[in-house]
Amino acid sequence: MDSNPTDRFLVSPRHLAGTGDRLTDVLSPLIHLFGWDHIHDPASGHISVDSPGHDLLLDFAPTNAHGTWWTIAHHDPLWKITATHLTPLEPLAAITQALPQLLGDTRHTDRIPLTARSVPEIADLNGWTTDGSSFTSPDGHCTMHHEPGGPWRVEHSVYDGFGTHWSLRAEGELPEGLAAQFLTFLATPDPVERAHGDIPFLALSAARLTPLNGKQPLGAHVAHALGGLGDAASRGRSR
Repeated sequence: MDSNPTDRFLVSPRHLAGTGDRLTDVLSPLIHLFGWDHIHDPASGHISVDSPGHDLLLDFAPTNAHGTWWTIAHHDPLWKITATHLTPLEPLAAITQALPQLLGDTRHTDRIPLTARSVPEIADLNGWTTDGSSFTSPDGHCTMHHEPGGPWRVEHSVYDGFGTHWSLRAEGELPEGLAAQFLTFLATPDPVERAHGDIPFLALSAARLTPLNGKQPLGAHVAHALGGLGDAASRGRSR
């Protein structure tokens, strides 16, 4: 597929899509909707967001091309989430947008619903396989791990290829539901929008892409959904 780096595509599954460019979805609701304090260093791109009670800090530090970019830390009870570059922004936004509700701010709950399903339920609904304490995507590239009492870990790579690795780790007394919130917005078959140049190169052959500027008579979203029917049928026969 000959494409310019700026051409826009619908991409699924989401774990293959790379980080994306909707940084505002992760940070802006906290800052502009809930009024959390923030500090921004334009030179480095570093952004720090602090909850009104100063008990929860979100830190975005895009200074290491392949290291930890995101840290969400709560002081009492102590828990922390870290995520690396290429972690898709959509499931990260699902976590950050839920944080005010976890701190008791019930404004905008109608606009930011929290899932009531468990991680095993979400995995099963989306065709992820369960093996003890692990949940793995249908293509095998992404796995969520959790041992009772231990951290939550999400690991991703495509054929162990450079430029496709991303990971998330959550440790401590993580609030019930945050892991489910993340997986809900990661495992869903709904595609995400990406510029072609932002999709990891080695993921291009494994992901399903539908051009947004194509001339599909039914529209890009319908064409993308129809293109995934064969994948869904294959998963159903294999289960």
